[in-house]
Amino acid sequence: QVQLVESGGGSVQAGGSLRLSCAASGFTTSRYCIGWFRQAPGKEREGLASIWTGGVYTYYADSVKGRFTIALDNTDNTLYLQMNSLKPEDTAMYYCAAEIPPCVPSGRSSDFNSWGRGTQVTVSS
Repeated sequence: QVQLVESGGGSVQAGGSLRLSCAASGFTTSRYCIGWFRQAPGKEREGLASIWTGGVYTYYADSVKGRFTIALDNTDNTLYLQMNSLKPEDTAMYYCAAEIPPCVPSGRSSDFNSWGRGTQVTVSS
């Protein structure tokens, strides 16, 4: 059973940085898609970035390109999201999600079938 556990959220001032982590376990294959989503109150869930664990293929939403970086540590199956130049509009619950193959990194939440419980990020102005 796939388990995804997020950590690293918190409160930060605008312009600051945070790094989120997602500990992934329970996969029966070493090749899958995994990524980050967020959802603010009253808004739809938004796909931010995702990656194919086999390397090369990544997806970034336009809203975070150049500010957020997704990275995977294959040695311990930990996914990271480095978030720089944070803005108040980045305030949301951030989720880690995974999709078993066949898959292509995307921002579509319907593509992903395993989800973590989320970690809250709050950016103050």
